[in-house]
Amino acid sequence: MGWKERLRRRGGTQMRRPGRSGVGTTVRASDAADEAHLREFATTRRGVEGFVEPRTAVSEVTMMLVAHDGEWTRRRVPSVEWAHRFANQNGVPSYDAAVVGYPSRMREYNRRMKQDGAG
Repeated sequence: MGWKERLRRRGGTQMRRPGRSGVGTTVRASDAADEAHLREFATTRRGVEGFVEPRTAVSEVTMMLVAHDGEWTRRRVPSVEWAHRFANQNGVPSYDAAVVGYPSRMREYNRRMKQDGAG
């Protein structure tokens, strides 16, 4: 008997796909509050750009909005298409984050917040 078979018989460790066994993390879907937050951010800040983040193993599709000064917010969205349509309707340029990355002003903003003790 091989070591893998011994582990199985003893109930040893097995690799399992997340979410398949009914145990694990449930990812919250986007809702009206997410859309309202994104709309409020886009309409109350200058120079906002949208970065659409694809679905991953741990999160659904998200949209990150980054203002001219690097302030940012991220919320779940229903789909990649929805995110780009939302951006177009609100006059916000949108990009695929996996392709273009994130603007340096966002990292600089995070650094400033950390130095100021706000982060």
